[in-house]
Amino acid sequence: MYPPRFRYEAPRSIDEAIALLQSGGGEAKVLAGGQSLVPLLKLRFASPELLVDINNLPGLDYHRVDADGTLRIGALCRHVDLERSTILPTRSPTMAAAAPLVADPIVRTRGTLVGSLCHADPQGDWAAVVTALGGSIVAQGPNGRRTIPVADFVTGPFQNALAYDEVAVEAVIPPAKGTVAGGYLKLERRVGDFATAGVAVALELNGSTVTRAGIGLTGVGSSTINATEAAQALVGKPLSAETRAGAAELAAAAAQPKTDHRGTAAYKRHIVATFVERILTRVDESTQLPGNGSTQRAA
Repeated sequence: MYPPRFRYEAPRSIDEAIALLQSGGGEAKVLAGGQSLVPLLKLRFASPELLVDINNLPGLDYHRVDADGTLRIGALCRHVDLERSTILPTRSPTMAAAAPLVADPIVRTRGTLVGSLCHADPQGDWAAVVTALGGSIVAQGPNGRRTIPVADFVTGPFQNALAYDEVAVEAVIPPAKGTVAGGYLKLERRVGDFATAGVAVALELNGSTVTRAGIGLTGVGSSTINATEAAQALVGKPLSAETRAGAAELAAAAAQPKTDHRGTAAYKRHIVATFVERILTRVDESTQLPGNGSTQRAA
């Protein structure tokens, strides 16, 4: 199908983009990578009167680490940039593990992390990862910038907290303290498919003791799930077999899957528990290796 008619604008500044969104009065959509929006337009699930293409906006294609350790990902940073990043393996092993598993190579070439978060697909990869990392979205509108924790940003399936005249300009991952570790695993029927179930785990450790933990789940609910109880069960403890099993059980309990063509609800809960335990086991085994580095990755 062809999309319905719409007006197309390609602003050259963020202020111009915001002004265009204001003029759209809630009937405008922002185009960045377009890997989610364009299919919706073709299927006529979205029918905006105005399309605001932000690809000409300068200075939004970055991912960098600030002096204080804060990781920032601009709105035009592509999935492939994160997949090939030399920063993420040491700064965020959870993101480094997820980047090659997002969709397929064609989508990764154009799609963006920030756009994925804004799309708020219940089976999307990045929302679970950024949730586990305790990240936020920075939105810019006519009244300036505001920071929205990703746990509050995704308000429901395909819904986010942006006002109609705001642009999400970057994602922010707070600085870590101590050793960072973690991973991302997802079950898909074929490469590039949506997740039947996906698990992101992000840890900070002091020696063998977990000082901070985050667990995000995708594909097992109407929106991304922040498995806070499971994560808190890890804090202050070493990654023993008992601790790992307890967190896996709590994560499975936090999942809200439904039986469908991808599997039964019980099967999806089992996958969540298995993935949590697998990631934690790999991290634990890595930290036991002599001469291990300060960062561990479970892919």
